[in-house]
Amino acid sequence: MAHKKAGGSTRNGRDSNPKYLGIKRYGGQVVNAGEIIVRQRGTKFHPGMHVGLGKDHTLFALKAGRVVFGVKGALRKRCVSIELIEPVAAA
Repeated sequence: MAHKKAGGSTRNGRDSNPKYLGIKRYGGQVVNAGEIIVRQRGTKFHPGMHVGLGKDHTLFALKAGRVVFGVKGALRKRCVSIELIEPVAAA
């Protein structure tokens, strides 16, 4: 005799891992080259000056500088750029 009743299979119990999307560096923040600025699905934000676009649409800094959010083009697409910071000369 079986000691346990047959357990029916459940159709629930699956869940995907969180993807941690969103803006990682905000406007005015200083970033180094290679730092991720935005993780996104599709191009909600487009790359501007000194910003690269990964194959999963991640935007990252190509050069060190300050993050600037703005719009570009005739369609007014939201874009992210890096404003280069000039080194301050010692007096």
